[in-house]
Amino acid sequence: MKEREGAEIVYGSEECYRHSIELLEELGFPKGVLPLQDLVECGRVRETGFVWMKQKAPYEHFFEGTNTRVSYAAEVTGYVEKFRMKKMTGIKSKQMLLWVPISEMSIEDPKGKKILFKTPVGIGKSFPIIAFMTPEEKEKHLLLQGKEIEE
Repeated sequence: MKEREGAEIVYGSEECYRHSIELLEELGFPKGVLPLQDLVECGRVRETGFVWMKQKAPYEHFFEGTNTRVSYAAEVTGYVEKFRMKKMTGIKSKQMLLWVPISEMSIEDPKGKKILFKTPVGIGKSFPIIAFMTPEEKEKHLLLQGKEIEE
């Protein structure tokens, strides 16, 4: 519990949802990358970057854009920095017939077109960042892409 000392903690579904979206935006991740449900508690220790999000129950989400099923435990934790979340716990991705833990996600390229997910053994797979965007973000992203093409 030492890692939670000095944490900013918020409770309740709406507050936690707002807090988690603000965190993802601050880190540079699309809002849909952690589609947690019924959040009850969220915390962050700014000095260390430690964060946690507690849900009422574990949750599975299917990302159509990547054709991937992801399982989120009742509690998801990690250490955050700009464009990276590492030492993550509570997240597994179904690959073929196996559930594989996801320990890190990051955005490597400066234009932020791909998001890389890594397992604890360092094996990684990247996907287009647009696959994790909310419909509003996709619309904005496509508009920005259009502007780049026109210039």
